[in-house]
Amino acid sequence: MSNGTSRKGLVWLRRDLRLYDHAALKHALAECQAVYFCFIFDTDILDQLPGQQSNLGLSKSALLKFDRRVDFIWQSLAEIDLELRNQGSGLIVRHGKAVEELPLLATALGVSAVYANSDYEPSAIARDVSMAKTLAKNDIGFYEFKDQVIFEKKEILTNSNTVFSVFTPYKNNWLRSLREIDLAPHDCLPKAGQFARLPKAFDLGLPSLASLGFLPTGLEQYLPAGSKGGELFLNDFLKRIDQYQIGRDFPALKGVSYLSTHLRFGTLSIRGLVREAHRRMLAGSLGATTWLGELIWRDFYFMILANHPRLANGAAFKPDYDKIVWESGLQAKKLFTAWCEGKTGYPLVDAAMHQLNQSGYMHNRLRMVVASFLSKDLGLDWRWGEAYFAAHLTDFELASNNGGWQWASSSGCDSQPYFRIFNPITQSERFDAQGNFIRRYIPALSKLSNKSIHAPWLAGHIELEAAGILLGRDYPEPIVDHDVARKNTLIRYSVVKKVAP
Repeated sequence: MSNGTSRKGLVWLRRDLRLYDHAALKHALAECQAVYFCFIFDTDILDQLPGQQSNLGLSKSALLKFDRRVDFIWQSLAEIDLELRNQGSGLIVRHGKAVEELPLLATALGVSAVYANSDYEPSAIARDVSMAKTLAKNDIGFYEFKDQVIFEKKEILTNSNTVFSVFTPYKNNWLRSLREIDLAPHDCLPKAGQFARLPKAFDLGLPSLASLGFLPTGLEQYLPAGSKGGELFLNDFLKRIDQYQIGRDFPALKGVSYLSTHLRFGTLSIRGLVREAHRRMLAGSLGATTWLGELIWRDFYFMILANHPRLANGAAFKPDYDKIVWESGLQAKKLFTAWCEGKTGYPLVDAAMHQLNQSGYMHNRLRMVVASFLSKDLGLDWRWGEAYFAAHLTDFELASNNGGWQWASSSGCDSQPYFRIFNPITQSERFDAQGNFIRRYIPALSKLSNKSIHAPWLAGHIELEAAGILLGRDYPEPIVDHDVARKNTLIRYSVVKKVAP
């Protein structure tokens, strides 16, 4: 690195959409007299997004996509741009292939180095290796820093210096290894004039969402973006954090943090969140202790992906589980469509899918329920569900999404046993006993009793008629019988381990 000799630097924002406690920015300010900022709407990524297309009366060549993540990013960038402009600078935004746009921009600005925070997805690693080589040809350095996790790659190892595959010992070693410096915030306050004024040719402001090919989504009505939105949610959660271990499993309650999207895009600092959780844990808060465990799970899955990149290509963590023969053909596609649309006939599963489709969010308990239902009730390949979540979750994170789906299907590291099969009715009765969550997302069932709402097909004809429900018309009949499906799953998984009697 340059040890203070670089005159100009460029901070490439990616999964770190904030201007405080930012590793790459800290190092850029320490080494450069002038610092520029850029973000690239990478078409290598955007073109892969399925979205929901709408022409809004425009020509077919001007079709726009609906994707909450792009809108969240755009709004977060607008906040950053405004903050930079208040300090005499501004954000440079480009739209194109990052591997082409960034070297062109860095060369045109005359910077000596590009600073970025590490991304652990295999495709991003390959992109950054290529980027570094291209920049080096123009004598421009490319420096990466740890920012989105507390511990990365092989920083937490077993006593025999191997990578962990079981969470609890990883967590214990993680906690033993934690030092104050690991949670210390990075000082990102610039000295006078370090945030560089943009040359006129680069001072173009943010492109519109429409020019990027996307629609506004109205996301700000329930998920304000940027660091300000993150702080708003964090402050609200800190009022409830001490009860987190009690309320987190009940989807009708406001029991979780709702910070996952802000963590995904780095509008909040993971160090700040862990610092607060750890402090409260030491003070005896059971809720904070439980939440810290969830943040450590996040590090765990990042570590797993970094050390097992094959997982990004659909491989099961446990190779034997790739021998499982999943349902296929037209019937399998019909079952999958019913799952996607929330028409399985199991109210908690369907309500969860409606929550996802309507908001881009799903409660964590319900993610486990619907994932288990897909793979172990419907007998469908967990990768189908993984891909659906990847397309629809606003907080989609490859490492955690893959880890969660492999956990539910029993093919992942430290996953639930293959014979553990969530009963969707029992889960509903236990975690939505009053049916409040179901009623919110499936109003057609709202008049059923608290007992019958979990399994409408078991309700008597009189109750169904009084509630104005005709099964098959107002709400689907169950598409599978759970007890039969459970037996079939044990047979299906017998290629992995012999089913105990």
